[in-house]
Amino acid sequence: MSDDGGLSPAGLDRMRRVMTGFVDRGELPGFVALVQRRGRTHVIEAGALEAGGDAPMRRDTLFRIASLTKAVTAAAAMILVEECRLRLDDPLHDLLPELADRRVLRRLDGPLDDTVPAERPITLRDALTFTLGYGVTFTPEGPPPIMRAMLDTGVDNGPDGPPCGPDEWLKRLGALPLAHQPGAGWLYNTGADVAGVLIARATGRPFEEFLRERIFEPLGMRDTGFTVPAGRTGRLAASYTSDPATGALVRRADPRDGAYDRPPVFPAGSGGPGLLSTVDDHCAFLRMLLDGGRCPGGRLLSRPSVELMTTDRLTPEQKAGSGVFLGSGGWGFGLAVDGRREDLFVRPGRFGWTGGLGTSAYADPGEDMIGIVFTQRAMTSPEPPRHFQDFWTTAYAAIDD
Repeated sequence: MSDDGGLSPAGLDRMRRVMTGFVDRGELPGFVALVQRRGRTHVIEAGALEAGGDAPMRRDTLFRIASLTKAVTAAAAMILVEECRLRLDDPLHDLLPELADRRVLRRLDGPLDDTVPAERPITLRDALTFTLGYGVTFTPEGPPPIMRAMLDTGVDNGPDGPPCGPDEWLKRLGALPLAHQPGAGWLYNTGADVAGVLIARATGRPFEEFLRERIFEPLGMRDTGFTVPAGRTGRLAASYTSDPATGALVRRADPRDGAYDRPPVFPAGSGGPGLLSTVDDHCAFLRMLLDGGRCPGGRLLSRPSVELMTTDRLTPEQKAGSGVFLGSGGWGFGLAVDGRREDLFVRPGRFGWTGGLGTSAYADPGEDMIGIVFTQRAMTSPEPPRHFQDFWTTAYAAIDD
C-alpha cells in the first residue's frame, strides 16, 4: 500500500498524463490540480497562464473561482448565525427592506404583473438553500419573462456580475416578483448574492473586508479575495471560453481585465464576479470543513454549523426540475452534496461545487480526501466537461487501500 496518503504513485502519474494531454491537444491553455488525502498533498501543474504564452502555470497561479465563492459566502453567514447577529429563519426584510412584501408569479411563464402575495417572508435559510424564489428559470420555449427581466436589468449578468453596486442591485431585484413561493423550490443562484449583501449590512462592513478578517486570515488564505494586490496581478491566469461554432479556445472579454487591483462594483456572494484564489488557499477552506470547522490555532465554525452546510437540506419537492444541476444529489448551504454512488467519484456525502469559469472542488469525508482542479476554460453547460470528469476519475482511481 502507498505511503502517499493512500494514493498510488502509478495512479498519480496516470492523472498527470491524462490531464497534461488536455494541454498538449490545445483543449486547455493550462491547469493546476491538487489532491489531498490523509494529510498528504499532491499538486500537478501544466501549460501556461495564457494560450501561446511563455509564463508557465504554477502552483500559486491565481484563478477566477466563480461559483466556488458560494460556499465561502455560506460559511460567512454561519459565522454570523453562531454569533446571533443573523438567524436562519428571521425575515430578510429586517435588514433588506427591499425584499419586504413580496409578490409571486401565478405562473412561471406569466407576465410580471400577474402575481399573488407571498405566503411568508424570505429567510436566510431560503437564501442559503436557493429556495427564496429568485434565480435562473427556463421553460421549453426559452427564458420566461421573469428571466428576461433579470437579464435586462442586470440583476443576472453571468460571471461578470451586475453593472451596479449592492444597494442598487437589491433595489432592482426587489422590483421583480418571485418565481415561486418562498421555500417551494430550488433555483440557481441568486440566493448567494442576497446573502452577500445581507452579510455586509449585518456587519456594517464591506463584504470582502469581513471575509478577509473572519475567514481568509484565520485560514492563511493570503491569495484569496475579490481584488489582487498590484504586485501579484502577473500571477492571474487568462480567461477563455469556447467558440460556439468550432469549439476552439477564445479569449473571454472580461470587463475587469487590467483592474483586478481595484474592488469590483459588486462583490458577488454567488461568484459573478467571484473570488480569485489558488488551489492551496481553497484547499485550506475545504480542509476546515472536513475538520468540522477547526482551523490552525482554533475554530472557524462549530461542527454543527459545518454539518448544516454539508448535508442535503432540500426535500424531493424542492429538487423537482433541478436534476441538470444536482443530479441525484442535493444542496446544503452554498454547495452541492452527492446523494448516491453513481461513478468512481460520485459518492454519498461528498460535497463541493464547480465554477463556471473553469474550476471544480470537492471534499469527501469518507475518504478524508480533497480534490481541486483549476483551469481557464469556461464551462458551456451545467454538464461537467471531460477534463473535470477525467480529473475526478483519475483521482479516485489512484486510491490504493
